[in-house]
Amino acid sequence: MKFFMIFMLSGFMFSASGQVKISGRVTDTRNKPLAGASISILNSYDGATTDSLGSFSFNSSEKGAQVLEATIIGYASFQQKINLAGTAIQLNISMKELVTELKAVVISAGAFEASDKNKAAVLNPLDIVTTPSANGDVTSAFKTLPGTQQVGESEGLFVRGGTATESKIYMDGQLVNNFFYSSTPGIATRGRFNPFLFKGTVFSSGGYSALYGQALSSALILESKDLPEKTEADLGFSIIGAGGGIQHLAKDKKSSWGVSYNYTNLWLAFKLIKFKPDFFLIPEYHQGDANFRIKTKHGGFIKYFGYISANKTGFRNPDIDSAGLKDAFSITNLNTYQNIGWKDALGNGWKINTGISFSTNKDDISNEVEDANNQKQTITSPAFFAYKNFTLNNRAAYAQARLVLEKRMKGLNAIRFGSDYFYSNEKATYTLYNGTAFSESIQDHLWSAFAETDIYLTNKLAAKIGGRLEHSTIMNKWNAAPRISVAYKFPDNGQASFAYGIFYQNPERKYLPATTGIDYSSATHYILQYQKINSLRSFRTEIFYKKYNNLYKTGISNTGREVAINNEGSGHASGIEFFWRDKKTIKNVDYWISYSYLDTKRDFLNYPTAIQPSFAARHTAAFVFKRFVLPWKTQFNLSYNFATGRSYYRIAYDNTQLKYIITDAGKTINYNSMSVSVNYLPNIGKKNPRSFAVWVLGINNVLGQQQIYSYNYSYDGSRKEPVTAPSKRFVFIGCFLSFGIDRTQDAINNNL
Repeated sequence: MKFFMIFMLSGFMFSASGQVKISGRVTDTRNKPLAGASISILNSYDGATTDSLGSFSFNSSEKGAQVLEATIIGYASFQQKINLAGTAIQLNISMKELVTELKAVVISAGAFEASDKNKAAVLNPLDIVTTPSANGDVTSAFKTLPGTQQVGESEGLFVRGGTATESKIYMDGQLVNNFFYSSTPGIATRGRFNPFLFKGTVFSSGGYSALYGQALSSALILESKDLPEKTEADLGFSIIGAGGGIQHLAKDKKSSWGVSYNYTNLWLAFKLIKFKPDFFLIPEYHQGDANFRIKTKHGGFIKYFGYISANKTGFRNPDIDSAGLKDAFSITNLNTYQNIGWKDALGNGWKINTGISFSTNKDDISNEVEDANNQKQTITSPAFFAYKNFTLNNRAAYAQARLVLEKRMKGLNAIRFGSDYFYSNEKATYTLYNGTAFSESIQDHLWSAFAETDIYLTNKLAAKIGGRLEHSTIMNKWNAAPRISVAYKFPDNGQASFAYGIFYQNPERKYLPATTGIDYSSATHYILQYQKINSLRSFRTEIFYKKYNNLYKTGISNTGREVAINNEGSGHASGIEFFWRDKKTIKNVDYWISYSYLDTKRDFLNYPTAIQPSFAARHTAAFVFKRFVLPWKTQFNLSYNFATGRSYYRIAYDNTQLKYIITDAGKTINYNSMSVSVNYLPNIGKKNPRSFAVWVLGINNVLGQQQIYSYNYSYDGSRKEPVTAPSKRFVFIGCFLSFGIDRTQDAINNNL
């Protein structure tokens, strides 16, 4: 027994003397200790865990060449070859953090996202249709966000001192050339598309991606939905029309098709609400669309969307140059849009996103002078009266082909590149009072190539670097546009972003054909942003500066039209913006507040010098409030939009000085508008209802606050009349039914 104990003790001492001590410290790439990291010899039981200082120590009886491994969640594993030869080993291990979507900084300078899939998105599609001032219009909802202007006399997005044509709208990467209904004098038209067509919306108020171009100010990027959850149908009735549709999901849930039709007629609304213009053609709209979606075996999609719209309207206003005459304007429009795209994985980290689109637009416009009995009058003295009798027929066709390839690399790093081809063919025929006609046709072939890379150095630091090349046959010149964005994430999950880019744009169609030798106009953006966003609260602020170069100056052509004559215009826009959204502080209440300060001047078109453009207000703000009362099954919504007065001018050509001069100028009154809506959802809480209903009551400008957007001047400048809203307030009442899927629950989930 004694011999056995001596043998065991000597064996233990021999074993201990054969062990090697391995110790050290584990840190991240910034030399901060990592606690809880596992350190071990591969294929053995020897190892340890780091303490709060990142230190570790253990003994190993293994011998010879071995592999030491260190692992910890959120970091790339570390391996190092070591040689265990009886000598203690001291190691300092540096581990690199893994870049993941859940933890990584988001490059977001200049961009607002509205999305179902991103819980930190600023808005979602339901927010768009439940914002009272938006009336279910995508672009109107974004007017409650900082950077946009409250322009009510013309359609479009006016962003950070830019005109409406400087903002472009894309659907699945394809440019939508006529997103808004055709213009009518002094009355803003709305967008053509239903917000529930889209699963994601990115509104970039500046510094947008190199994948898009031809927009000096902003890009609104819409992504259409994939397959529906199940077969569903909807039906809606309101005081302005009716409509319905169906989305059919195949049994294998790999494809779907859908159709819808909507009819709008404002006859009843005009009977209930007093409108300022005398509408002799009540606005009437027919709208239909169709789609199919096919899921590929690699998880991608083939999508088609087709749209057709026909509408007409006509109205009279008092003629500003006379005491008893009227101006009668009418328009008939036919618009089509087709878009088919393929988005898929190609293997080995490659993705493809390609598509083609084709659209047409037809406008037949007529204007005539009428007497008190609404009879056409042809007055040739003074001569300018005669030119108020005219017809204008516009015909346009547009096409686009697009290819984007993307390669995902380690972590979230990626590179994408591709090309666009845009074709446009626009023809206008202008017929005078005496039958004399002038026709002009403009064709353009615009080619572009672009590349962009996402570089994630860590979860806290990332950059997006890209560039774009374009060539337009109108200019017969190339342009090169660099873009860069950088973002850094702070420990409290707040983040700062910076964006820089150069953006180019062709002249507007109405200023073409231009003088030979015309060049692209351009804008350089600088944006600094801070934001902190989670599912319940969002805060963001941006400081921006835009420098405009080569803006178009206009003159009068031989046919009497205003055309672009040179690129000697310039300008700037700078400001600061704030946005706050809160779903937490007040129980069952969701609200947001936005504010923008804008300092901008432009010397462009026929402006005699650099002045604040008439579409820009120095201060704008919005407040949106939503409260869902579950026992009443009712949601109450309120929005208030404010803007300080905008500048207005009468600019006329002085034959003595041979230049344009300002003969009158001033400021409009401040813009104020409060809108409310109430949504009643009677099916909430019921078991197995066959249909799901939402009743809606909405009132725009409920207080009837006066709104003056600008002023119109008589021919000689002796009179001016304010441009106001067509009615003091607008009331909407409707009922919307869905069959197959209960959409009412979305109202609770997204607004509480």
